[in-house]
Amino acid sequence: MVKKPTTSAPVNSGKPTDKPRVQKRTTAKKQAPANQSSGPAAIAPRDMTPQEIYSFLKDLSQAWPDAKTELLYTTPFTLLVAVVLSAQATDASVNRVTPALFKAAPSPAAMVELGEEEVGKLIRTIGLWRNKAKNVVELSRQLVADHQGEVPGTRDELEKLAGVGRKTANVVLNVAFHKPTVPVDTHVFRLANRSGLGRGKTVEAVEKALETRIPLEMIQPSHHWMILQGRYVCKARKPECWRCNAKTPCLFPDKTPAPRVKAPKPLAG
Repeated sequence: MVKKPTTSAPVNSGKPTDKPRVQKRTTAKKQAPANQSSGPAAIAPRDMTPQEIYSFLKDLSQAWPDAKTELLYTTPFTLLVAVVLSAQATDASVNRVTPALFKAAPSPAAMVELGEEEVGKLIRTIGLWRNKAKNVVELSRQLVADHQGEVPGTRDELEKLAGVGRKTANVVLNVAFHKPTVPVDTHVFRLANRSGLGRGKTVEAVEKALETRIPLEMIQPSHHWMILQGRYVCKARKPECWRCNAKTPCLFPDKTPAPRVKAPKPLAG
């Protein structure tokens, strides 16, 4: 996971003309309640029942019958690298750089040999590319040194690798090893809270709620259904509820109506 940047304290220039800043008193705005039911950060008024959960996910499975990750990869290693690169970047932007990167370095040993500078040149169009290049080379070195060049299949071992946080580890376990994990990105977090599928104030809370509440046989594939639904239908600014396949069991109270179609203007006579 990418760490939040730290902010440094302001520097006092020491000039006699420098005046201390006077902080103006402002009236604090009232914050919306945590269980607000409208707006992009809306939260359902209650949790779904087990039957509602099953119906909701069944509807999503029908909406996305061929759901899979949109990241390009061929092996657990290339998947791991692609997921690390996708932090705070779109899958599309990652997919534009990984074909050349994986051609140059298809294995951990080859990635270490390629080196941080050359990796950086190949991925410089994506966000935070310098830090990501460093992490990709370092995690590759760790794989060679500690795992005989193979991607480990446990969360603890994955999270010890450079640039790998809980979400990245869960994606690799889910996609590469077909384990029942629920990676929670921004799309899953939003969808789970809006719908009532698994409400929570933090990523960890939502992940725990989903792993506890989703039927075991649905956990592994539901990751893909939820990501695609959140990315293309249950959007951040305005969910497109009128074309949602699962709007009946969804508990989001302020469903967005279909846009009105403007009548064509009459032709001039």
